[in-house]
Amino acid sequence: MTTTLAIDCGGGGIKASVLDESGTMRAQPIRVPTPYPLPTALFVKTLTELSEQLPKADRATVGMPGMIRHGVVVTTPHYITRSGPRSRIDPELVPQWEGFDAQAALSDSMGIPVRVLNDAEIHGAGVVAGQGLEVVMTFGTGLGFAVFDGGRLAPHMEMSQAPVRWGLSYDTYIGEHERRRLGDALWSRRIGRVVDVLRPVFLWDRLYAGGGNARHITPTVLAKLGDDVVIVPNSAALAGGARAWQLRTG
Repeated sequence: MTTTLAIDCGGGGIKASVLDESGTMRAQPIRVPTPYPLPTALFVKTLTELSEQLPKADRATVGMPGMIRHGVVVTTPHYITRSGPRSRIDPELVPQWEGFDAQAALSDSMGIPVRVLNDAEIHGAGVVAGQGLEVVMTFGTGLGFAVFDGGRLAPHMEMSQAPVRWGLSYDTYIGEHERRRLGDALWSRRIGRVVDVLRPVFLWDRLYAGGGNARHITPTVLAKLGDDVVIVPNSAALAGGARAWQLRTG
């Protein structure tokens, strides 16, 4: 049986578990706060130390925020900051992260094959049915976004950085900071607006809404989202780690 170490890296925390081939957890998940500032060497060290606290796995899947291409970081929104999301950018961290081959560095450190993808893509791997156009949105520190066509992972779009209203990015408009500021009711109305705005753009067959904050969407807004929207558990962020190795890209 092939086992997979699944690591979900967020703006506020990093969690990990070991999965069997079906995506079932075979170890109790563990979590540590995301350390800041976070140079690439500390990122690798933190994830390697997490892996050492869990049963040895045959391979690893790592999901992290940002634009990731073939395991290489193009850009990441949080890890270049001095103290986490919404804090000032550290100019010394930007060149460290841009072009960082996270996949190779983690594989060398852990001694096993590693696949690094955007965190929403791994979340999606755990829930998509492989039929039609399926979109995944995750609501947490910011917005995670992934698109699958017939089970094939489409090239990543950093939708979180697109402007949505009042000059705000999606990351800011529906991120955790705004949820806390507005309260769940007003924040949920923003979620409804975002779904309504993006539906005619993507014309998805199914939208999966997940992430740690999906549970805060109010019943009133949930009832209006439509039959093409499915709320999925945040556990998919780890469970998708096994299926991510079978993903076709295109």
